[in-house]
Amino acid sequence: MKIAILIDGDNAQASLLKEIIEEVSIYGKGTVRRIYGDWTNTSMNSWKNSLNEYSISPVQKFTYSSGKNSTDSALIIDAMDILHNNNVDGFCIVSSDSDYTGLAKRIREEGLFVMGIGRTTTPIAFQASCEIFTFTENLQPIKIDVSEPEKELVDEKVKGKKKQEIDKKVSQKTEGVKTLDIRPIGVLSREDLSKIDRAFDIASKDDDATLISKVGTILRQIDPSFDHRTFGFKNLSKLFESLEKYQIVKNETNGLNHPIVKIISFDKSLN
Repeated sequence: MKIAILIDGDNAQASLLKEIIEEVSIYGKGTVRRIYGDWTNTSMNSWKNSLNEYSISPVQKFTYSSGKNSTDSALIIDAMDILHNNNVDGFCIVSSDSDYTGLAKRIREEGLFVMGIGRTTTPIAFQASCEIFTFTENLQPIKIDVSEPEKELVDEKVKGKKKQEIDKKVSQKTEGVKTLDIRPIGVLSREDLSKIDRAFDIASKDDDATLISKVGTILRQIDPSFDHRTFGFKNLSKLFESLEKYQIVKNETNGLNHPIVKIISFDKSLN
């Protein structure tokens, strides 16, 4: 797909620009790349070095009055112009601002793909208006210097990570300064597990197995912000492997692996 990437410079993180572009590339190519803000303001300086590197076009919007944000309206007007020019297949709105909820809904009404990228504090209304919503917290792992391992420090910085797992990674370090790619792990709640079960039931159509990719697609339809990375898993297959009631089965077709997730049937006669 051809995707228009529209970034609210006042409400996004410049340090994650590379990761944002890479995330969008999963779903298509960013043909239109624009970032909006008041470039006379020193707060926008953090973006300037990356603009040429990632071919981002800056759009100047002066702040005419205190407390008023003209960036939102400029981004929305541009998005509608792009939408009616029919030059793209979808949009990516990079912001944590609920003001873009209506824009996301309007794009979806036209039958185009729309994704959002923002912080976990992004209002649910904006998240739900997108087909896919990715949290910026999932785009960049925490880097911890382990040149001289201090397990107490690691445990303090990585909430929810299994201690033995951290210890193993630290013990496997080589000489010199190293960093560990460690991300805080969220806990799968009952609601999350219910979404997973519902997605599996829909994808499998009452069968006991289905492609993991189909489950992933339906999970995003049920909850646009559902992301295996939120729970510390490299991919959705790893998440399902951690659940006792499911099993992952390899399925190779034409040299490509398309994993199948299977629900484990328990022998009722043993109960």
